[in-house]
Formats: sequence, structure tokens, C-alpha cells
Amino acid sequence: MRNPAAAADVQRLRAQMERMQGRRLDAPSLPTHPALAGLLPGRGLRPGSAYSLGSSLSLLFALLAQPSQAGSWCGVVGMPGFGAEAAERAGVDLSRVVLIPEPGPRWLAVTATIADVLPVVAVRPPERAKDADISKLAGRLRDRGAVLLVQGPWPQTEAMLDVADARWSGLGDGDGYLSERELTVTVSSRRSPVPRSARVLLPATDGALAEMPQHDLGARTAPAGTPLSEPIPMRRAV
Repeated sequence: MRNPAAAADVQRLRAQMERMQGRRLDAPSLPTHPALAGLLPGRGLRPGSAYSLGSSLSLLFALLAQPSQAGSWCGVVGMPGFGAEAAERAGVDLSRVVLIPEPGPRWLAVTATIADVLPVVAVRPPERAKDADISKLAGRLRDRGAVLLVQGPWPQTEAMLDVADARWSGLGDGDGYLSERELTVTVSSRRSPVPRSARVLLPATDGALAEMPQHDLGARTAPAGTPLSEPIPMRRAV
């Protein structure tokens, strides 16, 4: 049986450690879509924290959309394939996005510099960084209250997010457009022993993230590898 007094002591000690590390406990989480907020610890992106994402750019777009719309500047480092048109369609405010597609071998220093001035930084590491450098960056994030979104594995993360089981819909009997993709988002966190998952539309018909409707869409599906950026016309073979 769980001991309430012991649990309270653990929570108090954790809070003390976070204060010693300089984490801004009173800083509100960055705006996050409701479909993801319920999965994340603290129901949002916590200032001073790093998050590890899978390879899906659509998931990154979904995480950048709400903060950028709310007025937060976002930096994107080391992603030459970042599709501006697809990002805008997903809801990202491009007027508040700084792109650094080729940071070179000093990518980690560039990321740290951007985190000094922007509240949200996304990066795709070309290689594994040294543990000491990662620790320095983590301290910088806490001092500045910035959020780091990493495409790929990353130590000292607040949570890991990934997508799976994708199914496209929108096709008729040999005709139509791929308009929506249904998939499962799973969040694993050191704060929660059990991963949390939810079925969402990413993208929905408008290109953005949406919670799954309760009714059955009854649409046909297509392979998960079909491109995201634009609906694809499918013509009946003659």
C-alpha cells in the first residue's frame, strides 16, 4: 500500500532539487493543443525542459503551432527539410519562426545560443553530443526557461513523444484525395511509470492536429508512408 507521507516527502524533495537546479516552477507551461496536453506531464511544454520526438515532422509542427500562435518565437536548427508550407498549413505562425537549416559542426553551440533568446527551440542533432555539453545546455534551458524539442533520442528529457499506427482516409471507390491521417501519439515520461496514448488526426482535413471525433469516419485507409504536405489526387484507372 502506498504511504501518503512518503509520497509527500518525495514530492517535497523533488521540488527542492528543482529549485536548486534553477527551474522556474512558477512559469506556466507553453500553450499546447488539448489533444497533446492530456498526454504531457504538467499538461503542456514546461519551460526549462527538453522533449524527445520521433522522426515525424507533423508532430513537431503540432507542438510548434500553439506557442507560435500565442506569440512565442521558435527556432528550428539543423532541419533543411523543414517544410514551411506544410508547417503553415499545420498552424505554425511562420512570422515567428527562425530557421537555421545548416548550423555546421557547432550545431550544439548554435542551439544553446538560440535558446538564450527564443523560448522554443527545435533541433535535429547530426550526431550524439557529449554528456558534459548536454548538461550545460540543460542548465541553460533552466536558466532561460526555454523549451527544447529534439528530433531523435536525447538524455535528460521531460518526456518522449512518438507516433504509430497511421491510417490515411479520404479515398472513395478509386477516386478522391488523401485528406486525413489517423494515428496514435504515445508519451513516455520519467514522471509517469505508464506511457499515455491517444488516437488523433494528424493532419486533419485542414492540415492541423485534431482530436478524434467520436463517430466512425468509415473512410478507406492508405499506407502510412504517403506524403503529408498536400492532398494527393487518386484517379480511377482506365
